[in-house]
Amino acid sequence: MRLFETPLNELGALDRTAWRELAHRDGELISPYLLPEFADLVNAERHDVRVVIAEENGAPVGYFACHQAVGGVVRPVGAPLSDYQGFAAKPGFAIEPEALLDVLGASALIYDNWQGRAPGRIRDRAGSSILDLSDGAEHWFAKRRSLHRSHFKKMKQRIRKAEREFGEIRVVFGDPLGERYDALKSWKSQQYRDAGLIDLFAVPWTEGVMARASARSFGPFRGLTAALYLGNRLAAVETGLVAGGTYHSWMPAYDRRFASVSPGLILLHGIIDAADELGLSRIDLGKGEHAYKAYYTDFEMPLASGRALRPGVTAARVAGWELAEQAGAILPGPLSKAPIKLRRRWAQTAAIEPDYGARLMRFAVAFAQAPKRIAA
Repeated sequence: MRLFETPLNELGALDRTAWRELAHRDGELISPYLLPEFADLVNAERHDVRVVIAEENGAPVGYFACHQAVGGVVRPVGAPLSDYQGFAAKPGFAIEPEALLDVLGASALIYDNWQGRAPGRIRDRAGSSILDLSDGAEHWFAKRRSLHRSHFKKMKQRIRKAEREFGEIRVVFGDPLGERYDALKSWKSQQYRDAGLIDLFAVPWTEGVMARASARSFGPFRGLTAALYLGNRLAAVETGLVAGGTYHSWMPAYDRRFASVSPGLILLHGIIDAADELGLSRIDLGKGEHAYKAYYTDFEMPLASGRALRPGVTAARVAGWELAEQAGAILPGPLSKAPIKLRRRWAQTAAIEPDYGARLMRFAVAFAQAPKRIAA
């Protein structure tokens, strides 16, 4: 196998076509995040996206988009926004970590949502929750109700309560004036602040990527904004990516005044109801341990987080974090998880801030908020 690396904006039309084809396994798209169009969205804000092309017998067999190495560290394109990462490649594709690091001129590759055979050392595995709507929304609802009768009965009760207390339920798609996206941004930013997390809407390039996606409402790769109204009041909004019949739910949020009726789930039901009209055969809810997903998930797409390292200073830094995590495990109560949470915060901060000075300043703010995060 031969590897080549090039700036995204120098990639030709033939390579882009081959990339799209490889992102469709057996004719079905793995994820919108593995398409060149997602890399384009990110590159429009960051201007540092590179592409690794893997070839066998003169033909491309895999494409991997990532950011230019900073301090010897490479991260997949869009991290931490990208819910899927890795190569768009043929089934069974595998890459030697050393070869990948060599072509990128890097000491480390750090990833959180690798799809396929992950390079290097895997730290954690998780699954992205998939709703299979290939037989239509009506069939899907009938199947899930038979499996989780109590939950869907409660949802009917919540929907009736919402109509009784707040007015008619409407689910609206699109956002021509941008006002629904603005509401989403306000609610989500408050949620991040309350949890002591980095506000992704306060970071120029991440907010720019989400705004570009939300505004891209047409074409084979597009954003989708869905909004729930209770009476005349906006109660919940989510935005996501659509391609190849797959909708990947990306950023959901709701007005807390309506929390008693589960507006986020009512909105999800509305999206599922409209799946046939929207041309959707799959909804991807992403990974994460949320209790509600058990009632909606048909299967999970395996994802991995981990590191590929070459010996040196960068590897030593990573080993230092791991030793701190092991040592922290003996501490009492919530303190035992403090090193893990700080390591995750540093990894997210490093992905968001290419500039090292800005990264340190942002992490210092996070460290000051550490008691809030440790207690969470």
